[in-house]
Amino acid sequence: MAIRILVGVKRAIDYAVKIQVKTDKTGVVTDGVKHSMNPFDEIAVEEAIRLKEKKIAQEIIAVSCGPAQCQETLRTALALGADRAIHVEVSGKDYEMLQPLAVSKLISAIAKKENVDLILLGKQAIDDDSNQTGQMVAGLLSWPQAVFASKVDIKDKQAEVVREIDGGLETIRVKLPAVITADLRLNQPRFANLPSIQKAKKKPMAKMSPKDLGVDIKPHLEYLSYEEPPKRQGGGRVSSVDELISKLKEKGLI
Repeated sequence: MAIRILVGVKRAIDYAVKIQVKTDKTGVVTDGVKHSMNPFDEIAVEEAIRLKEKKIAQEIIAVSCGPAQCQETLRTALALGADRAIHVEVSGKDYEMLQPLAVSKLISAIAKKENVDLILLGKQAIDDDSNQTGQMVAGLLSWPQAVFASKVDIKDKQAEVVREIDGGLETIRVKLPAVITADLRLNQPRFANLPSIQKAKKKPMAKMSPKDLGVDIKPHLEYLSYEEPPKRQGGGRVSSVDELISKLKEKGLI
């Protein structure tokens, strides 16, 4: 029996943009800055599409939590191959303080409501690098998890996942329903063509609020200050190994 997949897609500052900290150090500058789908979420969407092409999945539901602009990200997921989308609208100060635990609760609530068999997420977002949502969703649902996936095979309601660890590769098997997070080498995402972009405009997109899902998104952490990393000092040249050793000793490195 074909499975139903929920894919999380986050609207993040584009990877090519140079991040700037606000002058009051309360966050990073987002106004007038290019945003796009989090690259790891693109990989998750691609994997869901490939599973559908193999007739393993019957439906792909894309979910995003955030302001109205998130609908653009969801339309991208629909253009790539998702069947329908759900936008959980969170705006203003609530969005600025939206944290992984709250997002995990929202995704978990939708997963229960939609009765999905598999949740596919990017392993982390490139803006906050939290790497928490997938693990929290699995914990909230009491589902097995397979994170940092570099290969996924699904058969007989089980997923065999090759995951990247410090020592190399690890292969695990989990029963569905489960949560899988995508690593960089899982696949190469496709580009949406013009006909698909046009069709995406007609695909259904539901809109709801955290209240509709019965989820409290109140933050549990307070960010005190944002700082840019210190600027790298310029290097120097040495003419011999002896001079190199002498310089390292002067700096107390050896």
